[in-house]
Formats: sequence, structure tokens, C-alpha cells
Amino acid sequence: MAELMARPQVSFYVPQKGENVKGIITKLTSSEILVDINAKTEAVVLEKEKKLLKNIVSNLKIGQEVEVTVLNPESDMGHPVVSLRKFLNTINWQKFADLQKNKQDLEGVATELTRGGYLVETSYGVSGFLPNSQANVSTNPQDLIGKKIKVFIWELNRPQNKIIFSQKPMQTREEFEKVTLHITVGDKLEVTISNITPFGLFVVLPKSGSEQALDGLIHISEISWEKVENLDELFSQGQSIQAQVIGKDSDAKRIDLSIKRLQKDPFEKQAKSFKVDQKVSGNVTSVGQSGIIVDLGEGVEGMIRKEKIPPGVTYGEGQEVSATVSQIDTKRRKIILIPVLLKKTIGYR
Repeated sequence: MAELMARPQVSFYVPQKGENVKGIITKLTSSEILVDINAKTEAVVLEKEKKLLKNIVSNLKIGQEVEVTVLNPESDMGHPVVSLRKFLNTINWQKFADLQKNKQDLEGVATELTRGGYLVETSYGVSGFLPNSQANVSTNPQDLIGKKIKVFIWELNRPQNKIIFSQKPMQTREEFEKVTLHITVGDKLEVTISNITPFGLFVVLPKSGSEQALDGLIHISEISWEKVENLDELFSQGQSIQAQVIGKDSDAKRIDLSIKRLQKDPFEKQAKSFKVDQKVSGNVTSVGQSGIIVDLGEGVEGMIRKEKIPPGVTYGEGQEVSATVSQIDTKRRKIILIPVLLKKTIGYR
């Protein structure tokens, strides 16, 4: 008994629920994962999600030091119950950060097609979004579903748990400016539509030699000299169109283009039929906070600014008004008007 009492006492760690504890993986199979956290018995890893469990088995190894989260200090079988979810999430985000920094690609599978792009699941068990504008052009977007693809990490935001992918290699500002030296404002190019959004068309420019294809954007305001509302009715993904270069966006790494500037602005010719102090008439097409818009015929719009509307006078859509031309605004493509008063209103200047 004296000899037994003389033996050194072994102290064990007593886990507490919610604690993060370091340990060593001692067993790693799809049916059982054990971690030595220096407790009386080995901790059992409990992960109900099959995808996460598969990811743990694929990416961790026996003997590896890990950090587990205690779910239950002691189960009915006497084992601490722990989770590796938080640890795996941390190392995955670090891997993604390294891949982004080194401009390396990774493999993923396009699992779902949405209006704006694809959901892509990586071999790490983490999913991200691949916008249409960053996907390789396809005449049939469904062709990508279920296929393994190589993607680069375009945007990484851990606080928002957001990963944006691109099938195109990442570029620095300097690299973009170098590969676009041959492109100048005014160039007319044939481009291919890669994505259609409410605010414009994303396009791919033709390759020049061995250089990678460049991305471009045609904003909805650059589609036509006339007002355009629904681009889906006018264009389709994969369609080839003519466009003119109007600028380079080094921050977004894309070329700004225009369709409407391939033709002369018809307003320039139409405006010549209007002179300052000329009397005109037309119907109100819209009433807004800044004033009213008047249809003067042949696609020409006039505007009566809010401050020029007499006190107590109101206008409604479809109402005919008489006015005097006070200015021809070629930049905004509108004829600025002053209403003709049948009688002078008190307080009107």
C-alpha cells in the first residue's frame, strides 16, 4: 500500500462545456474520430452533418494537433464529446487566404445555376458564388452544372462568410494596365456577352495574342440614346455585338464600352429645331420631385423644373401644356422650359 501511495499522481484535464481545447487526433475514420485532450478518456468527435464529417476525414490526419470545442464534458459512456467544426472552418479560411494571395486556383463543382451566376462547392466542403461575369462564356449556362471546374478566389470576406470565385486569373492594377496598352478610347470591337444584369451587360473582349481575355462592361445608360429598361428582351448571353471603348477601369480590371456611341446622338439634330424663347406645347409624361417631363414629339423631351412651376399650379400625366424654351441642355438631352401663364400668379417669379 505504501508503494502504491508513493507513486506520482497523474492529473487529468476536466473539460468544461463551450471551452476550446487543444488535443491530438488518435483515431480518424468515417465511423469514429477520437482526440486526446488529456482528459480521463479520449474525447469523441460528434458531427451530424455528413458533408462536414467527410471533409474532416479528407483534410485531417492521425497525430495532427487540433483545437476542439467541448459540447458535453462527459457523455453517458464517460467520454467528453467535442466538435471540430470551428477548427476546420478556421484552417479552411486560412487556406483560401493563401490561395488568394498566391493567385492559385482550386477545384470545385458547379452545383446550382442562379440568375446572377453559379453556386460552387469546393473540395474543402465550403461553397462560394461564381458570378456570370467571372465565368467562362457558354452559349448554354446549364452546361457547367455538375462539372468540375478550376476557380480563383476573387473576393474573400470571412465576417460575412462570403467567397466570390472567378474562372479568370487574378490581375494586379499594374498587370491590367500593361495588358490593356493596345486598347485606346474610341476603338471599335466585337465583344461577347457573358452576363446580363439590370444595370448593364458584362462582356468579354477578343484575345490579343497569348494574353488572357479581358472583361468589359456596357452600362445600361450606354446601350442606346433612347431609354432602355429591360436588357433581357434585347440581348442574350453568348451573343456577339459591336461596341466602342470609352474608358478603362483599373480598379475593377475591366474595359468600359458603349453601343450607343457607335452612332451620332440624334438629339443633336433634333435640338436644332428649337430656339430659345420659342413657344412650344406638349403632353406631360411624368411628374417627379425635380419637375415635370413633357413630350415635345419625335423623341424629344422637355423639362419644367420644380422652381419654375407657379405656386398652386399642378400638372398631371397626359395634360397638355404650353411653354417657352429657356435653354437647350445637350448634356442631359433635354429642352428646358418655362410654362406659359394665362394669368400671372401671386408669388411667381
